[in-house]
Amino acid sequence: MPLHADLPLLCPVCSQPLELLGQHPAGQSRLACGAGHSFDAARQGYFNLLVGKGTAFEADSAEMVDARFTFLGNGHYGPVANAVAAAVVPCLAAEAAVVLDSGTGTGHYLRVLLDAASAQGRKVAALGLDISKFALRRAARLNPEAVNLVWDIWQPLPVAAGSVDAVTVVFAPRNAAEFARVLKPTGRLVVVTPRPGHLSSVAALTGMLGIEEGKDTRLTSAMAPHFEVESTRDIDFPLSLSRREAADLALMGPAGHHLDRPAVAARLEDHPQTIEAEARFRLTVFSPAQPPMP
Repeated sequence: MPLHADLPLLCPVCSQPLELLGQHPAGQSRLACGAGHSFDAARQGYFNLLVGKGTAFEADSAEMVDARFTFLGNGHYGPVANAVAAAVVPCLAAEAAVVLDSGTGTGHYLRVLLDAASAQGRKVAALGLDISKFALRRAARLNPEAVNLVWDIWQPLPVAAGSVDAVTVVFAPRNAAEFARVLKPTGRLVVVTPRPGHLSSVAALTGMLGIEEGKDTRLTSAMAPHFEVESTRDIDFPLSLSRREAADLALMGPAGHHLDRPAVAARLEDHPQTIEAEARFRLTVFSPAQPPMP
């Protein structure tokens, strides 16, 4: 599938529009602006737009990404991906819609969304942003029609103002001001977060961090004054995991920065071959906040 050439990208050096030159997803493409700044695709198909000092934030490691790719590839979080697609696709125009997946990771959630949009005859240009080049190697392979970019979400997004129909954020940081800037007035922001009790049985066994109380309230407060809550939906489902899958689950998230597989495997060694857990998520749809009446 060819990469979309009509994405509203901006040069991170001079903020002029970036044009996609070349249509081969395996690495021969290039992003360039009128001022002569250009960014070649990596051999795996993603682009690195971070310039200067790059970022001070720690990206997911290759081991964390491998664990996530395996876990999500086995369909364990399929209900989440389907719910995101169900929330986003009806908001998209039939022609020339733009979706930004912020914190795209390995690209699994975007893949389901793009397939759902295609099944309904909607043409979508997709952007996937992530700070981890290891994750984007996977995402570019899974979503070759998307433009996948290494980017720090806390920096101004290399995306034109008012150009995006939907922003999706699944278990990733949220830059409310920048999301509001790039969204169209009719656009939607779809955020998925874990709820208290999420995977508590696996957390107790592996050393994962628990979910803090009041997380939803803090999310709503952090999105204001740029966004208003339009709707919420809880997504709960059971998981029956092998010890290997439970280890993948522990290592694929933030805990993967300070846990290693041998240590997690040792924690699970004396426990049953099948570990039961409950996934508990909340999907929140935000609409841009309306300016106050004069």
